[in-house]
Amino acid sequence: MLYRIAELAHWQQAQQTGFFASPDLQAEGFIHTSERHQVVETASRYYRGRQDLVLLELDEAALVAAGVAVKREWAPSRGQHFAHVFGPIPLAAVRRVLDFTPTDDGDFELPNALKELIDN
Repeated sequence: MLYRIAELAHWQQAQQTGFFASPDLQAEGFIHTSERHQVVETASRYYRGRQDLVLLELDEAALVAAGVAVKREWAPSRGQHFAHVFGPIPLAAVRRVLDFTPTDDGDFELPNALKELIDN
């Protein structure tokens, strides 16, 4: 699974259009996503304290089946590969929408539903 930290307004727009497409798709040509182990660091780096977020769990196989290219590309600033989605994400590829709010100090933790996957 891949994960996209999404602004609630962008997710609500996806409900209208049938596709999730954040501003980075138009600006950079792809949608940034993270692997589960990258989500918290990404949230802390770019979204600290934001209250208007959800975490989209994306089925990579469903993206590919829908003809949406997914490529892992090196991010020098992070020293890791990140999955980039080259096109709007069809709602059928979104497996879950998880609440994603920061703790009182503005940091993020994985939602309990994802922590359970690690514990099992």
